[in-house]
Amino acid sequence: MIYTVTLNPSLDYIVSTDHFRPGGINRTTKEILNPGGKGINVSLVLKNLGYESIALGFTAGFTGKEIVRLLEDRGINSSFIHVRKGLSRINVKVRSDEETEINGMGPVISHEDILELYRRLDRLSDGDILVLAGTVPASMPKTAYGDIMERLSGKGLRIIVDASGTSLTDVFGYHPFLVKPNSYELGEIYGVTIRTREEAASYARRLQKAGAANVLVSMAGEGAVLAAEDGRILQAEAPKGRVRNSVGAGDSMVAGFLAGYLASGDYEKAFRMGLCAGSASAFSEGLATREEMEKLLETIER
Repeated sequence: MIYTVTLNPSLDYIVSTDHFRPGGINRTTKEILNPGGKGINVSLVLKNLGYESIALGFTAGFTGKEIVRLLEDRGINSSFIHVRKGLSRINVKVRSDEETEINGMGPVISHEDILELYRRLDRLSDGDILVLAGTVPASMPKTAYGDIMERLSGKGLRIIVDASGTSLTDVFGYHPFLVKPNSYELGEIYGVTIRTREEAASYARRLQKAGAANVLVSMAGEGAVLAAEDGRILQAEAPKGRVRNSVGAGDSMVAGFLAGYLASGDYEKAFRMGLCAGSASAFSEGLATREEMEKLLETIER
């Protein structure tokens, strides 16, 4: 079974308005309400690609209940821990001449809440896949992902980490199956600016030497690079299309890679599916569907 962890999920309230004016009254022309958070996005795209998962993490208040309800409507199984203090965050995304985001804080996660998450993760068994994705809430230790991986070490899990900063660098010693930094996050680790796929490949190799089995680097319009466990460096330009959506493209890449790997066991096919799933989300107003991904896959396999 695939499990995704979103420590600080959200309701994403996405509104469109003509010529947004700060300080004035702006009326929406379109409104969308989605369950959000990186792990949740992975679960949603996996579902679109034909793979079931169970979403874990923390929710709070009426917004947390709505996140769970919206996931149920989309056929996503979940086992969130409903915490007492605070509310699950509402992230407001304004689409106009420019895109503006206002992200909420989220609830306070107690030590007892963390222990309950551990108890649920302890039920995972050999062969399961765990996706740890997104930022760690301020009320939790910054070492949360590393702590989880240390606790689960020896279970025979394949663990994927999509995070930045110390939340990412802390996990290398536990040998994750896959990490997926974007080029900015990868450069931030080494104090450099990464502009080309060749540069990304070089630093991805360094992450492998640090302990990651596979390193997938997303580079927006520049495409992506994979330093694969089998020794290959794979790279490709992004498929052509008009970017409509900045939400969930990286998460879709993770889901596409995972679906491709599970279907074929081949890193090149997984890489191409990841690249096309990420682009499919970027080119649509929602998250990638199988049909959208396969259509882009045809264009890069010609």
